[in-house]
Amino acid sequence: MKVIKINHPHQYRKSDFPEMAMALGYFDGVHLGHQSVISVAKMKADQNGWKSAVMTFDPHPSVVLGKSVQHAEYITPISTKIDLIEKLGIDYLFIVNFTVDFANLLPQEFIDHYIIDLNVKHVVAGFDFSYGRMGKGNMETLPFHSRDQFDFTTVPKYVHGDQKVSSTLIRTEIQTGNVSSLPSLLGGYYTTSGIVSHGDKRGRTLGFPTANIEMTEDYLLPPSGVYAVRIKIDQTWYNGVCNRGYKPTFYQEKDKQTIEVHIFDFSNDIYGKTVTVEWHLRLRSEQKFAGIDQLVTQIEKDKQNAYLYFERNNI
Repeated sequence: MKVIKINHPHQYRKSDFPEMAMALGYFDGVHLGHQSVISVAKMKADQNGWKSAVMTFDPHPSVVLGKSVQHAEYITPISTKIDLIEKLGIDYLFIVNFTVDFANLLPQEFIDHYIIDLNVKHVVAGFDFSYGRMGKGNMETLPFHSRDQFDFTTVPKYVHGDQKVSSTLIRTEIQTGNVSSLPSLLGGYYTTSGIVSHGDKRGRTLGFPTANIEMTEDYLLPPSGVYAVRIKIDQTWYNGVCNRGYKPTFYQEKDKQTIEVHIFDFSNDIYGKTVTVEWHLRLRSEQKFAGIDQLVTQIEKDKQNAYLYFERNNI
């Protein structure tokens, strides 16, 4: 997949690109609803001998436009989004740098410069996609703005049960710790990546050594608590139990939450390695214990509960 980062205003012309079918959207999470939009673009491209393309935007428009909700934390930071879209078999990914100037484009200007000038022959977007200044352009105005230069497909909302699958729903599930619901929305477990760093090494003295993981990107993280997780190290997955929180048994102040994973049957030195955590199940909330013995007893229970979860699910 070819990744093209675009700053506004750009100088591209039709002749710079092959004919394309393009999916449009922010696509935070690249969830099943997003995947349905992208798969239609790929299908249209395959049917017509075109290249498949996706256009997304970075950073999130709400960050740039200063709305009350600041989405500085992402379900899929841009590097993760690139990986997920590439796995869907897309030929071109256009990442538009979202700025105030770009946001102020009139709907017709957006279509002229970011669809027609890029040699797009078919546009695919969700029913609620909007474009141009104040979001005045939408799928109903698209035929007028197209200047008869391309066709389009509007993809209806993707529903799981009685709920629309959306980034907002997924954010809520992550923020409440309901990570076990995410595979039915994302098409897979929620993952975050980071680097193993030196922590206070207290877990080792308790008999439960942990990998302290520093996030390298602005992921939306589950709340404090204990989770059954898998962790990928050097392309190999291991089962484990993760504590996400402030460690109240040892610290009075709520300074900075940590992510510490006790990896089952593992003793290698992995400091400095980039690892991926796959969040499976929230086992309990974080607790403050009266002493070390109570803490150790609870950690052993957490470990056994995680073992049982993976055994029951053949993982």
